[in-house]
Amino acid sequence: MDGTSVLADMLATGDVVVLSGAGISTESGIPDYRGPSGALVRHTPMTYQTFTGDVAARRRYWARSHIGWRTIAGAAPNDGHRAVAALQRRGLLSGLITQNVDGLHQAGGAGDVIELHGSLDRVVCLGCGDLTSREELHERLALANPRFGAEAREVNPDGDVDLPDAEAERFRTVGCRACDGGVLKPDVVFFGETVPPGRVSRCYALVERAGLLLVLGSSLTVMSGRRFVLRAAKLGIPVAIVNQGATRGDDYATLTVDARLGDVLPETVRLLDARVPGRS
Repeated sequence: MDGTSVLADMLATGDVVVLSGAGISTESGIPDYRGPSGALVRHTPMTYQTFTGDVAARRRYWARSHIGWRTIAGAAPNDGHRAVAALQRRGLLSGLITQNVDGLHQAGGAGDVIELHGSLDRVVCLGCGDLTSREELHERLALANPRFGAEAREVNPDGDVDLPDAEAERFRTVGCRACDGGVLKPDVVFFGETVPPGRVSRCYALVERAGLLLVLGSSLTVMSGRRFVLRAAKLGIPVAIVNQGATRGDDYATLTVDARLGDVLPETVRLLDARVPGRS
């Protein structure tokens, strides 16, 4: 049997928790850091410490992110996202955890998604905690910076673009409206920042009750996602990994499939539906 057939067998009994990473969104035009598309990208992400402690760095971040947001906001879910939503509709998933911040699982039809690292479509004030939409901030920044960054640029994995420092220094930031000037930050977990403990605990609880942990499009390089594979392996819960390239979880996996998610996942759904005529 090929890997897709084996995967369909493993999914057929349900009770599956999905852990997805950047690799599931590359087919939507969003590059990743470590997969096949990320191999071409050399980009140092903003850290939480730099963002909060350096006004100039924060201005550069918002200048670069303001331009990159057009790509993130315009990205559409791909066949992989839609296949995950199809598995959920068929009652085969007991949980869906994503390390991505692009909202494409929800756009593809999935619900009850735990966004481990937050989402770029929300903005939080570091002063008062007020949450607003990224689209509202984008409009405010556009008004404050007319004609800024009009030319097209290639987006980086974390949703920004490369800009010369001199160009970024011309950018005008805006503050929180609720508390009259508080520092705004995308509602995502930056490098060097801690994932909220309650969110981590909820993910652990899902994994610990799962019949299968299915990892999709993650190299599992960082502990943020790999810890759930380690917990599943410790508890004897099977792990299946679908990713392009090797991962740091392969040694713990019952099954690894090295292939495009946009090919494997729709075919897996088709095989499952063939076993139960009329199910969709």
